[in-house]
Amino acid sequence: MRVIEAYGTTELSPLAAINLLERRRTDGQAVDAKAGTVGRSLPGVCARVVDPETGGELRLNQPGMLLIKGPNVMKGYLGRPDFTARVIRDGWYETGDIAQIDADGFITIVDRQSRLSKIGGEMVPHLKIEEALATILGTEEEIKAVVIAVPDPVKGERLVVVHEPVSKTPAEICRELARSGMANLWIPSPDSFIEVAQIPLLGTGKPDLKQLKAIALAKFGQAPLTRN
Repeated sequence: MRVIEAYGTTELSPLAAINLLERRRTDGQAVDAKAGTVGRSLPGVCARVVDPETGGELRLNQPGMLLIKGPNVMKGYLGRPDFTARVIRDGWYETGDIAQIDADGFITIVDRQSRLSKIGGEMVPHLKIEEALATILGTEEEIKAVVIAVPDPVKGERLVVVHEPVSKTPAEICRELARSGMANLWIPSPDSFIEVAQIPLLGTGKPDLKQLKAIALAKFGQAPLTRN
């Protein structure tokens, strides 16, 4: 059975992009679907990727904030023009998802903005590191390690791996991450691993990021950053 992946949010009514079944291929389109992507944007819908901080449009295959524009974008949040103004600018809806677009127009979701760190001037998606960790540990079917970021006085943020008991040491894991070709900035230091009996999960089965953040902050003796 072929799984057809798509992408959307409630604010996008709710579909924005989709891979096509081969029998629905449009004339002239050489590729109808790509595994691991959420497909191309719908007819009449535009997608672009911008730098989360500057808003500047990024090149092909470069991850950044995914913006969507089209007739499917909501008018706004009922009675909350302040919330609406935060996510819709010049008709473009800021999805909060980090994505990249290839030369054929296929969109790949990389991570959520809330799970993106800026370290040494480079955007680092936590999900990509977690996927590499799962491969190294042989735990693709279950959650055994989660990446969290804590404030760092030198680099801005520090990557921390909260994990259940595993057979490899942090040093061995870091060496394997390096051998996999992962950029040095994306590799947590061996002293940035925290072992717990069990990864805390939400009722949905997803990691409890708030609790994991508290664990990481407690380990490194730092308080959460305050926001105005």
